[in-house]
Amino acid sequence: MSTPVAPHTPIKLLKKMSPENISGSLNSRPTANFHPCPWGDHFLNLTHHDQQASEPLEELKFIDAIQRLGVGYHFEEDIEKALERMFESYQDQCDKYDLFHVSLLFRILRQHGFNVSSDVFKKFKDENGSFMKSLVDDIPTLLSLYEASYVGVHGDDILDEAVKFTTTHLKSRMAGELMSPFAEQVAHALQQPLHRGMALLESRHYISFCEEDPSHNKALLKLSKLDFNVLQALHKKELGDLTRWWKSLHVKLAFSRDRSTEVYFLMLGTYYEPHFSNARKIFSKLFKMVSLADDTYDAYGTIEELELLTHAIQRLVNQSLYGCLDQMPEHVKWCYQALLETFKEVELELAQEGRLYGLQNVKEQMKILCQAYLQEAKWCHEKYVPTYDEYIDNGYVSCGYPFGIVASFLGMGEIATKEAFEWARQNPMPKAVKALSTTNRLMNDMESHKFEQTRTHVASSVQCHVIRHGALSEEYAHEALKDKVEEAWKDLNEAMLRPFAIAKPLLDRILDMARVSDVAYKGEDGYTIVSQAMKDREKLLLMDPIPI
Repeated sequence: MSTPVAPHTPIKLLKKMSPENISGSLNSRPTANFHPCPWGDHFLNLTHHDQQASEPLEELKFIDAIQRLGVGYHFEEDIEKALERMFESYQDQCDKYDLFHVSLLFRILRQHGFNVSSDVFKKFKDENGSFMKSLVDDIPTLLSLYEASYVGVHGDDILDEAVKFTTTHLKSRMAGELMSPFAEQVAHALQQPLHRGMALLESRHYISFCEEDPSHNKALLKLSKLDFNVLQALHKKELGDLTRWWKSLHVKLAFSRDRSTEVYFLMLGTYYEPHFSNARKIFSKLFKMVSLADDTYDAYGTIEELELLTHAIQRLVNQSLYGCLDQMPEHVKWCYQALLETFKEVELELAQEGRLYGLQNVKEQMKILCQAYLQEAKWCHEKYVPTYDEYIDNGYVSCGYPFGIVASFLGMGEIATKEAFEWARQNPMPKAVKALSTTNRLMNDMESHKFEQTRTHVASSVQCHVIRHGALSEEYAHEALKDKVEEAWKDLNEAMLRPFAIAKPLLDRILDMARVSDVAYKGEDGYTIVSQAMKDREKLLLMDPIPI
């Protein structure tokens, strides 16, 4: 984790900001149309030599700061151009930089899809092949290397070593007397690595860290606070609309989880930016339908009822299927009717944009999802414990994320092409889709396993893994599944490297969903059992504005 940047920021980016324009954003949604630099011509007095020496590092730290403060979406073109220049001179820069800046440059370039080599870290090892002991007392450098280690792919063995090295020494320092603000930053990083955290939630925490550091860029911090508050007002309105919409459906199913706030919180993890408002609204409604269907299959319906529901859903190509309702029991009828009405509502909205092809892909994926739900219901009814391979092949689908990916594309505009939907629905799954499904399915199982086994429920991946390997303990199974999650993250990181399979904003939705899973299922099932920690996160993003 890098420290907040000092006021000496590059002219090319800083010139787009001004306190006057920032203050004006209180009354209107922020845009990238900012006034000139608040520093005037002060930096034009620098000598050419000084500019050459300081600008690359300052630009790098400034990019890190604006992204971590949550306002990077205002400067996407500037950031891309700057990173392209840094990529071209990557090796030369790394030869000159210290470990803090090498780690920072490596992480940012990897997070933007540049396939840079991790060999640049070798120069920071001693003659025994270990990271130099002189690094252990440098907290900013340890944090920077720690965060960089989480963007690793298969073959980045040195990053596997780095995460162990930094974790060990950061925990050791936490056990001692680590002073503020490093104590808070280290504690947070050990709990939630930046690369796997929800972007908006991480930005809110980073704003707090910057407030405690006197070297922060005051104009940038003010922009981030105002931007956060304006976004929060938009998000509150969207959540209110979602809640009213859900109540208007009159879904009378006591067994279903009432989680509108949690659903919307997860949507903010997928995309929080204002230009994705329409996509967020559509995805929220469709995610609510998935949750309703999941509860119907998982917690209440009989096999006969679920087969009837599944058969009806297989005919979703025809919106005039309300006649099927007469054949259904009351509680299954409510689920099916809500599903039909929601798809009809989304269809009317997308028809205005001429993008109905996306909805057809979502319907097809819904059919596949409900078949996977039915399979698990049958296993449960028959008291059959599948092999691990049987379970996980079905679990890749039943986790809901192959559906979630195509649903998240709706409302994203022209970049969500027919080819993008076709790519996402390939069989076998693309690496990114399978990696996301793996992380979600296994993390969900590890955290919800004990609760779900208090009632009649299909065996989880934990039980299947124990049975597969004989009399091994659940603790051992957990460790083995955690290793699989780590491997899946490497797959996902690889899939996020250039050349991109589809438009990067679409791929970003997959990565951000994996981040949502990491947050929601870290030590708890934050969706099913809404803990105080989950409530605190929701409050931070949806209730508490930041004092300016």
